[in-house]
Amino acid sequence: MLKKLDIYIIRKFLGTFVYAISLIILIVVVFDLSEKIDKLIENNAPFRDVILVYYLNFIPYFINLFSPLFTFITVVFFTSRMAFNTEIIAILSAGISFKRLLLPYLLSAILLSLVSVYLSNVVIPIANEKRLEFEYTYIRKPDTFAGRNIHMQVRPGIFVFLESFNERTLTGYRFTLEKIEDGELTYKMLADLARYNLEEGHWTIENYNERKIVGLQEELSFGRRLDTVLPVHPNDFIHNLKDMETMNFRELNAFIVNERLKGSEVVSFYEVEKHRRLAFPFATLVLTFIGMALSSQKVRGGIGLHLGAGIALSFTFILFMQVTTTFATKGNLHPMLAIWIPNIVFGILGAYLLKIAPK
Repeated sequence: MLKKLDIYIIRKFLGTFVYAISLIILIVVVFDLSEKIDKLIENNAPFRDVILVYYLNFIPYFINLFSPLFTFITVVFFTSRMAFNTEIIAILSAGISFKRLLLPYLLSAILLSLVSVYLSNVVIPIANEKRLEFEYTYIRKPDTFAGRNIHMQVRPGIFVFLESFNERTLTGYRFTLEKIEDGELTYKMLADLARYNLEEGHWTIENYNERKIVGLQEELSFGRRLDTVLPVHPNDFIHNLKDMETMNFRELNAFIVNERLKGSEVVSFYEVEKHRRLAFPFATLVLTFIGMALSSQKVRGGIGLHLGAGIALSFTFILFMQVTTTFATKGNLHPMLAIWIPNIVFGILGAYLLKIAPK
């Protein structure tokens, strides 16, 4: 059962966290508004939508983004104050073990981690969808895609090759479609141009030739123009990395499976996002224990020294995660390993700091 001491520490933990995160979100909103206010006025954005649609859906994203960092700073701040006021010494002198003292920290960190998981996979995808729609309407144009040398498997056994694809006109150039069954080519279409008709849902092929292969028999045909339905959609060629912010965990998994089937080059970005949604909440636990171990001892420098060391360590963690993420998206490092390496390394550091902390 929770004791008065546990409730006291949990109240300090959560109260300081809410105060700190509220302050930084207020600052972020003010700076973001000052940067975008010209666009909002120019595009006649309704004030009600700015507040209730944009910023109300903007806040959960940034709360979750800053959560591990401010959990760490929160722990360092209020624990160092307790140490400075000799509260930690009094607690340990009363016969409470150092391990028992960690319990309210653990419970608070688990609560914040669960909130982070819920925000990442339930609240934020819906909020991001509304936020991005507002941005595309009043702040900036949607990102456009103009791919070149596209090679992908759009369905099992169906391969598409394009020299280039224009998202604005939904037109692909130097288009090739191949069907392979049991390791053998059974159909091939070559065309100078393939344009998708959005209203009617079919493709218009220009200057094409078709090869239909059955065993040793081949049928070859040519044409200037053909309206046809193909087993491919323009969305198969278009990649907008912003879309992953609007997907929940189940949708993200399904999308990754589909992109891997295509042999997509951007699948690593989506895998990084998937693993980040689990690793970030776990980072809250790791940084909580590191912060507690660092700041539980009274030192001559007081709170300022603890805060300085804590901020330096937290930014080292963020930098480490950015470096490993870059290796995953631009190099050959597996996305899961890239995202979890910082947690593993800092988890070992946290275990060591807890071991040597004065008890």
